[in-house]
Amino acid sequence: MAVDLYETLGVQKTATADEIRSAYRKLAKSNHPDLNPGNKAAEERFKAIASAYDILSDPAKRTRYDSGEIDATGAERPQGPGYSYHAGGPRGQKYSYDGGFPEGDGGEDYSDIFSDLFRRGEFSQGGPGGPGGPEIRMRGRDRIYSLDVAFLDAVRGATSRIGLPDGKSMDVRIPPGIDDGQILRLKGQGGPGIGGGPAGDALIEIHILPHPHYTRDGSDITIEVPVSVAEAVLGGKISVPTPAGPVNLTVPPQSSTGTKLRLRGRGIPARGGKPAGDQYVTLKIVLNPKDETLAKFLREREAMPDFDPRRDLMGAT
Repeated sequence: MAVDLYETLGVQKTATADEIRSAYRKLAKSNHPDLNPGNKAAEERFKAIASAYDILSDPAKRTRYDSGEIDATGAERPQGPGYSYHAGGPRGQKYSYDGGFPEGDGGEDYSDIFSDLFRRGEFSQGGPGGPGGPEIRMRGRDRIYSLDVAFLDAVRGATSRIGLPDGKSMDVRIPPGIDDGQILRLKGQGGPGIGGGPAGDALIEIHILPHPHYTRDGSDITIEVPVSVAEAVLGGKISVPTPAGPVNLTVPPQSSTGTKLRLRGRGIPARGGKPAGDQYVTLKIVLNPKDETLAKFLREREAMPDFDPRRDLMGAT
């Protein structure tokens, strides 16, 4: 039975890229091998889900799949003179390229069909049928791996090494700005082909590890930066970390905790035609526990009766 990638992800053929991504993430989480240890059925579903997303999330691959140029594994489909043709003869028997037989009495000559298959490389010589007998050429199976990537490596790009079950290792290039849950396809790094067929691919699912200070929102990055009372009240320039290195940021006078400032273009790098994101800095006023002069100043200073910092909360009761 032919596999329908849209049915695998539970979406319509008209689904948008966001709908496909959302469906994949939901299914991948519930069927991930780490959450279903020893569950072979869940592991197979996860592989099928990952393979479906790899094709449908790529506009070029999706177009080729929809047009029938590639199958559900991403392999090229044989391109003959059409999905069917009519043989010459008084009865005009119909031959199908989907593996069916002619609608006749079985006495027709099949030499043209098999010679066409040989030309397309569907069969190779010297198979189990004896010397010169046909052997089916099959593409190797895809293999799925999971790779944890540090937050900053995912932002800036890096090369990570992944261990394989056979004890070997493989280097994986992480492109800058990769998304959590994104799948990288490494051509020819999967299971070996059969009968001289091409090897399958390695599908690497990326899991971005959390960072102690940065968080990510789409193409933007946020970070909370402590400031002193003097810096918040008087304003001034402070040094702020970014994935590309520290930069100077101007703090406006009379800033409060929660004030959000933007560093344009300091977020996720530009990719795929999308502009670079921004970095948002949220200020947090921090008191110096050793500063006794501030407490003395506040005790000696007469309170200002026209200022109530909790005035806006009065309607909450």
